[in-house]
Amino acid sequence: MINDPYEALGLTKAATADEIKKAYRKLVRTSHPDLHPDDAGAEARFKAISAAYDILKDPETRARFDAGEIDGLGAERPQRQYYRDFADAPGNDYRQGRGFGADVDPADIFAEILRNRKRTVDGGAGDRGFSASGPDLRYSLEVPFLDAARGAETRITLPDGQSLAVKIPQGTEDGKTLRLRGKGAPGFGGGPAGDALITVFVRPHPVFRREGDDILLTLPITIDEAILGGKIKAPTIDGPVGLTIPPGASSGRVLRLRGRGVAPAGRKKGDQKVELKIVAPPETDTGLHDFLTEWRKTHAYDPRADLMKGAGT
Repeated sequence: MINDPYEALGLTKAATADEIKKAYRKLVRTSHPDLHPDDAGAEARFKAISAAYDILKDPETRARFDAGEIDGLGAERPQRQYYRDFADAPGNDYRQGRGFGADVDPADIFAEILRNRKRTVDGGAGDRGFSASGPDLRYSLEVPFLDAARGAETRITLPDGQSLAVKIPQGTEDGKTLRLRGKGAPGFGGGPAGDALITVFVRPHPVFRREGDDILLTLPITIDEAILGGKIKAPTIDGPVGLTIPPGASSGRVLRLRGRGVAPAGRKKGDQKVELKIVAPPETDTGLHDFLTEWRKTHAYDPRADLMKGAGT
């Protein structure tokens, strides 16, 4: 496992929070073992990028890693010369020159101190009294676009056949990992169970797209709606709403429906951006054809003039 989280995500220390998130989502899709069952190295890569993201997504833990206080797995780094504080502690067999040379690695001495203390506490009873949390278990879950945007509850079937209820929070993003406390593997020696870590993959929608907390929609309009304007119905993730098309609207113009986006916990609800697209009727009747033929003769207009000038042609 790569112990440098930046290297694991293919980033440098100058990476922004948004770049970290994008790199993680991209790598999750190429490394999740459930999506690549025939790839023997997928699980190891997935664990590495998940551990890296856990460190870098939180500004506090990222700062601690950058300062050298924790390693790439989130474990505290022992301070150099820390073992000297234990040199005269009761039950400690270490003295300078007794069993260790002057060039000893402090990590070796500290490990020996802990082994001696454990033997003292256990009274030579080995692992009696030892307890530890169970390991976390990782799963993947594909959810419909609207369930992720609006929030929902679903169930996943575990490898042992049991079913687990999963709440999809409103505004869940593609690649986000949900943590279910105590739903992982059993603990050891009476310790607590680990957690279930569920990576959510959001299924694309045929109409809506997502950009941050905003919803994007391309809306077809007719020629007469573009020229004359008017009020029409537009779909949103919460149902259809009225939308006013201004007269003289062109394809590519973007209208904004405020507060019609997604609302992740702790953030203001986004908007829906509606990009207009003028669509000609499948069949042009004689009346419209004749009208536009005459209109063209007396209304010379070239919408490509500035384009051609800018292109230098």
